Amino acid sequence: NLSLCTAALMYILSRDRLNMDLDRASLDLMIRLLELEQDASSAKLLNEKDMNKIKEKIRRLCETVHNKHLDLENITTGHLAMETLLSLTSKRAGDWFKEELRLLGGLDHIVDKVKECVDHLSRDEDEEKLVASLWGAERCLRVLESVTVHNPENQSYLIAYKDSQLIVSSAKALQHCEELIQQYNRAEDSICLADSKPLPHQNVTNHVGKAVEDCMRAIIGVLLNLTNDNEWGSTKTGEQDGLIGTALNCVLQVPKYLPQEQRFDIRVLLFLERERAAQLAESKTDELIKDAPTTQHDKSGEWQETSGEIQWVSTEKTDGTEEKHKKEEEDEELDLNKALQHAGKHMEDCIVASYTALLLGCLCQESPINVTTVREYLPEGDFSIMTEMLKKFLSFMNLTCAVGTTGQKSISRVIEYLEHC
Repeated sequence: NLSLCTAALMYILSRDRLNMDLDRASLDLMIRLLELEQDASSAKLLNEKDMNKIKEKIRRLCETVHNKHLDLENITTGHLAMETLLSLTSKRAGDWFKEELRLLGGLDHIVDKVKECVDHLSRDEDEEKLVASLWGAERCLRVLESVTVHNPENQSYLIAYKDSQLIVSSAKALQHCEELIQQYNRAEDSICLADSKPLPHQNVTNHVGKAVEDCMRAIIGVLLNLTNDNEWGSTKTGEQDGLIGTALNCVLQVPKYLPQEQRFDIRVLLFLERERAAQLAESKTDELIKDAPTTQHDKSGEWQETSGEIQWVSTEKTDGTEEKHKKEEEDEELDLNKALQHAGKHMEDCIVASYTALLLGCLCQESPINVTTVREYLPEGDFSIMTEMLKKFLSFMNLTCAVGTTGQKSISRVIEYLEHC
């Protein structure tokens, strides 16, 4: 079978990152191979024995470059072509690629693959099959997230495709993930519920919990891109049954089932409407912690200015003095790291508080009932605590983003509204 052998060859080449590159011709070929899978008539040209021989040879060849996503028991043209496509496109997001993937029909196949994986989530009881479905959905969603960033054409196309099939599948997948994350939680410490029973901690199925978390992030990333300053996408997303409740549960309940270091990421992703400045600031803080200042390598002397010129002057220190100096530097480095970690945690809390205030502010706009409800939970019924936090957040946004973006205008409108409440 020529198509099967071609798909296998493309897959093997895709595993060699030094030689295989993606151009329009290879992208077109892979999509054609995906379309051929829908026509099984070519399989009739070979008897079952010959076909099995070909598949066995391909299976042995693929084992030499095997990766966790390839199902060696499912050696078909479509499966190999899809794996090749995802492997090559996951790290590419150039403008030409985003457009060609849409024009050649590649987005159609990827969205259909997402639906297939999501449908399996409600049926797969075996953990290995469940992980495979989660991985499959996540990889496709990562590609879709990449090709929809700052690309209104792809956003509109995906919203319209098969009556918003991608949004429908993403909403269902998020609901499944919300349920699965509780069953396969990876929280480091047991958390007691109202009835004093600890949450189940399943080390045996830790890989399932990781797959659920990764899939959830990919889902949120796609939904953010499709709803970012997009009324059509926001309307279609809001129409999905139970999605608003699921999103709120993910904000309020899901983080306690996650490892401590993952909770902030999920909260921000779910709160995030447009701005990504918080994530940028967090990554810079992490880099500062990792790249703490190091001591000068050459301690045998120092540069000094003598007779109008700079010279290296050797200094001799006793062992005790050197040890004392070294200890002082280590103490300073430790204090710096502690300060940075404390500042990072403080920033995380501020970001979460700001997005909470922004969400509540949006709910209060043009809704006197919501204003009254929110006021009941505020200290002395005063909205100033929210406006002060949002003003600080807006100042932070002005420092890290271009002035006048949609997100900043939205925050300004909320601040102005709350000040008159």
